[in-house]
Amino acid sequence: MSAESEIKAPPAIAAKLAKLGLARRDDLILHLPLRYEDETCVTLIDEALPGVPVQVEAEVLDVSVQYRPRRQLVARVADASGELSLRFLNFYGSQTKQLETARDNARRLRIFGEIRHGFLGAEMVHPRYRPVLADEALAQSLTPVYPTTAGVSQNFLRKLIDKTLGEANLAELLDANWCASHALPAFSDAVTLLHAPPPGVPESALQLRTHPAWQRIKFDELLAQQLSLRRAYNARRQKGAPVLKSAGQLAQQLLAALPFGLTGAQQRVGAELAADLAQPFPMQRLLQGDVGSGKTIVAALAACQAIEAGYQAAFMAPTEILAEQHYLKLRTWLAPLGIEVAWLSGSLKKAAKQAMQLQAATTAQLVVGTHALIQEGVDFARLGLAIVDEQHRFGVAQRLALRRKGGNPHQLMMSATPIPRTLAMSYYADLDVSVLDELPPGRTPIKTKLVSDARRDEVIAGVRGAVATGRQAYWVCPLIEESEKLQLQTALDTFATLTEELDDLRIGLVHGRLKADEKAAAMAAFVAGEIDVLVATTVIEVGVDVPNASLMVIEHAERFGLSQLHQLRGRVGRGAHDSVCVLIFQTPLSQTARARLKVIYENTDGFEIARQDLQLRGPGEFVGSRQSGVPLLRYADLEVDADLVELARRMAEQLLRDDPERAERHLARWLGSREELLKA
Repeated sequence: MSAESEIKAPPAIAAKLAKLGLARRDDLILHLPLRYEDETCVTLIDEALPGVPVQVEAEVLDVSVQYRPRRQLVARVADASGELSLRFLNFYGSQTKQLETARDNARRLRIFGEIRHGFLGAEMVHPRYRPVLADEALAQSLTPVYPTTAGVSQNFLRKLIDKTLGEANLAELLDANWCASHALPAFSDAVTLLHAPPPGVPESALQLRTHPAWQRIKFDELLAQQLSLRRAYNARRQKGAPVLKSAGQLAQQLLAALPFGLTGAQQRVGAELAADLAQPFPMQRLLQGDVGSGKTIVAALAACQAIEAGYQAAFMAPTEILAEQHYLKLRTWLAPLGIEVAWLSGSLKKAAKQAMQLQAATTAQLVVGTHALIQEGVDFARLGLAIVDEQHRFGVAQRLALRRKGGNPHQLMMSATPIPRTLAMSYYADLDVSVLDELPPGRTPIKTKLVSDARRDEVIAGVRGAVATGRQAYWVCPLIEESEKLQLQTALDTFATLTEELDDLRIGLVHGRLKADEKAAAMAAFVAGEIDVLVATTVIEVGVDVPNASLMVIEHAERFGLSQLHQLRGRVGRGAHDSVCVLIFQTPLSQTARARLKVIYENTDGFEIARQDLQLRGPGEFVGSRQSGVPLLRYADLEVDADLVELARRMAEQLLRDDPERAERHLARWLGSREELLKA
């Protein structure tokens, strides 16, 4: 960062500004108001509407410190229309003196706040005020209210930003004619207006961020994000990677041995991956697919290509249960083809772990595991392909660690949490994205039922009925033990209750605090049909595949996110039997919980659920731990501003191709040194 661009401030103030992300002049210019206060006019006390912030101008009649019901400072003021009390529950002695001085010298105050009418008449609680001279001019623009932190006052920020605006370089970095054709004002006009809007600007357009000035700022922010991600993408393509060309014999042998054929979507995505792996630069592809769309077999085919080309593949999953499920499935498919499949997890005993580490470093062709794959001491002989399942569960650093284990292998990231198109375009612009948008034949539709907690007995009877027909059931709870705060039904309590009420059935229990071998034993017993009802926490959320399980009961469904509910529901409907997902909820429901349950009840398409979830929650949680690599957008709203995302994407490609120097300046203005964060 150049000395010119730094904010000039004492170290203590600079440290506080840094908490707000303000280190450069450009940061200050782009630190935009949360809202505005209108001090451009004065309202008479008797004409002020309750609950509406107004500015009044009045003389101080009386000042006193009162002690009922607690110590407080009260000043009585009046204008030509009426009287008003100013009440301060927390105050300094200097405030008392200031108000008394105004009273004694007949000085007028300009007071800003909301008037409310109570038992003691009209009053403002903790208003902002200042003494003014007779006929002192009113503000010529709306007063900005900025995001701030302790020790940085609004007044200080206003003065600092105003000074910076007068000195900073607000040069236009985009073509003026292009901006005009898309109804985007000049950058300097946009920031100047947003920091100090003239009185005629509709406040609703400022508040809702629909004003053209806001549109320009949101576009510029999205453009900076797109430029940075596209540059990261281009930079990766300059790096060398193993060329994984093969005749495809292993893949053909695997397909011939499978009891099912590939869907059209699996064939299409498989071809995309095969083409990527044969390139001399690293594949960086995100494979999206709804629950049950068959991502694992596509990944297995990619692994076959890497192995046939003489390289290893690694497959990392976020939980031990999921990783072991993948290991068992992949070993079943690949071991008959002569492929050596190794298993590595943190729970292995020391001797077993060392043996597996040796295998990974020498003869293993596919290594499946959890975070254990990226620990010290784990080395790969010749890693050509790194596969990360449920990639949003891993942080950027963890995904990078796996990539570094092999120098620069190709990377395939998979997610069963579908990402809305707008979000994918914005946050995953540095990745190639493939979508499995077709479910394999034979997947039975799942009926979803919403049931109040008061009807729990009916649900238990339904479980008994399902088991009587030879099926199995899951019963999922959100917590392991009782929380005094939330008072949720827990896995341990539910296990005890169901064991008592369904004493003729075999009830199992699995949760995150069990030892790995205990979890594995419970899951193996359920898969083998030795357990009728599996009580579980969300450790069974992804990847678990038991075709005979046809009933899913989710306790306290109102406490789960939509993607979790959709994932859990996808654990059933995996065989030929009619399947049901029962969502038990507690009343009363909040408006948000009601909206979530309505979405999951009415939709089975994961992409539609994801789109509506984005509307309900915003992008933050969707991006998951990706946010440790990509700063969340401050101003743009991906749902509302979808057209701007598309426009920014096209402009980013054009600038990088035709005017990289201008692209560089735009990135410097918006991101400064933070661009490095995006390259993970």
